[in-house]
Amino acid sequence: MLRRELKELISTGESSTVEFKRKFTSPVKIAKEIAAFANTHGGYLILGVDDDRTIIGVTSEKEQIELVTTAAEHYLDPPVYCDVEIINFDWREVIVIHVPASDHKPHVIINDPDADPKEKRAYIRHNDESVLASKEMLRLMSGLNVHTAPMTLHIGDREKRLFAYLEEQGKITVNEFADLVNISRRRASQILVRLVRAQVLQMLTDRQTEYFALV
Repeated sequence: MLRRELKELISTGESSTVEFKRKFTSPVKIAKEIAAFANTHGGYLILGVDDDRTIIGVTSEKEQIELVTTAAEHYLDPPVYCDVEIINFDWREVIVIHVPASDHKPHVIINDPDADPKEKRAYIRHNDESVLASKEMLRLMSGLNVHTAPMTLHIGDREKRLFAYLEEQGKITVNEFADLVNISRRRASQILVRLVRAQVLQMLTDRQTEYFALV
């Protein structure tokens, strides 16, 4: 990356594909940010820049890069391979980590000493934040994995009632669909995710709620 390209990224500010950090002290925290980019559209994690876009630089490039490598290779399953650059910016060293969008989603956090090892946790980017992915998002990412077998789609009474509801109301949550057709939340989630995979529905997210709408 050229200095002018980095300057443009910094001046634009944080977004769904750009995150600034002063530095990292924990590989788990780095893993969450890397996973979020890999599980969404990819992006740039820039170390040595404050949230207000002030360039402060990093004091130990070697230490930060070792943390990034450890996080990407040993705290994510499957691992994520990033491109790391050190760029001198006004006598300060800035580390730019390019995380590509992954074809092997979801990347989940592992080896977190503060978490239940049985709990499957993945992160995604939402606007300028890395947020915990819902069960529906995990299912969708797994279903869109390049190694996932093709699926068949059956349209029955439940799906027809769903489409009629969406034509009238515009959107629906998992719980609303479960109540509408009197099935478990788990089964409702599976049906909705299958319809998203088939590109019949789209899944939309705000900070509090995920809902489904016709494409």
